[in-house]
Amino acid sequence: MDIYLLYKTLREKHGKPSGQWSLWCKRPKTKREKETVIIESVLTQRANWKNVSMAVANLNNVGLLGLREILSAENEKIQHLIKPSGFYKTKSIRLKTLAEFIVNRCGGIEKTANLNYPTLREQLLALKGIGNETADDILLYAFEKPVFVIDEYTRRLVKKLQLTDNLSYKHLQDFFENGLGRKDYALYQDFHALIVIDGKSG
Repeated sequence: MDIYLLYKTLREKHGKPSGQWSLWCKRPKTKREKETVIIESVLTQRANWKNVSMAVANLNNVGLLGLREILSAENEKIQHLIKPSGFYKTKSIRLKTLAEFIVNRCGGIEKTANLNYPTLREQLLALKGIGNETADDILLYAFEKPVFVIDEYTRRLVKKLQLTDNLSYKHLQDFFENGLGRKDYALYQDFHALIVIDGKSG
């Protein structure tokens, strides 16, 4: 199957990604919006979006929806606020680690965005609790790097359409990027979002 044709089919079926994807697929994003996406990328690990939204609202209500704010806040306070997203003790540590990396080691959002993205990806993956999917969510949606995100919805679609037998992360990522034939972060954002929307719609 032509991969770009698959994208067009999903776009015709669902339209422009909306709902939870309104921010993630927004272009361009403000610095604060990028930070929100980064925070949400951690909170959404093993959680549904409704619970993530509650945790994000809690952080926002007390002015902690930013990386510098996360960095300076007490761990117990963050845990209490993000409790709806589940695994709150683990996630609070991951948020702190990520914030420390971007703010202190890289010098903030803008400087981090200017890093070579294969290098940045390696550095993100070296952080405890940041796997392929979370790292690529951050790279694609916050830093606008052309890297295709692979998740369970992508694997299910690939299996359903029998696109390839190899379901490893790297193979599927190469499969979609090569199949689309161009490095286009906007296309990657919308395509991945539409795959998730389609998967959730049954």
